[in-house]
Amino acid sequence: MTPLSVSLRVVALALVFVIPIGGALGLLLARGRGALRSVVDALVLIPLVLPPSVVGYLLLVLFGRQGAIGGALERALGVRLVFSTAGAALATASVALPLMAKGAEAAFARVDHALEEVAFANGLRPLATFRLVTLPLALPGLGVAVTLAAVRALGEFGATLTFAGYVPDRTGTAPLEVYFAMQLGDDARALRISLVLVAVSIVAALLLRAWGKAGARA
Repeated sequence: MTPLSVSLRVVALALVFVIPIGGALGLLLARGRGALRSVVDALVLIPLVLPPSVVGYLLLVLFGRQGAIGGALERALGVRLVFSTAGAALATASVALPLMAKGAEAAFARVDHALEEVAFANGLRPLATFRLVTLPLALPGLGVAVTLAAVRALGEFGATLTFAGYVPDRTGTAPLEVYFAMQLGDDARALRISLVLVAVSIVAALLLRAWGKAGARA
């Protein structure tokens, strides 16, 4: 299995959690008021401002074999997150979630409330209004948020190494492979993987540009 395929698998698993949770947090931040919103905003930003290695260490404290959550998971279900693909996804999701949440907040904040009020006035229920009015209008901004979160997840290094470790074909994501290739003096391998990441980054930049244009037209 190539480092990029390991990375893509980890990123896909991470986005399964990041997109719905980050989207919900973004909606809460965009529409919420008062002390609760301020507390949620501060909590969302913590993984963004902490060094990734610290995020990984805190995950290890909570989800490691001796951690309160990790220990319970292993005893009850036999699930061990450390040195696993799921653990790498958890570490990756932790650092990507703030970008998704803040991007979703900006996307929902741009939605014209007057259009939602018109939908309410015409008899649409809140859930239907969200599905038919709010979500389509926020979609370009949400696309930007997902792309940024995915790129951050793809480039994650510190939290993954600290929490999930380096296991080839399991947690050996592309950034980790570049690091260990350099440590072993295999500069050619490090360069090959780096060029693949550069190509992926260019595609992500083009996607961000496309979402930006779509948002400008909306």
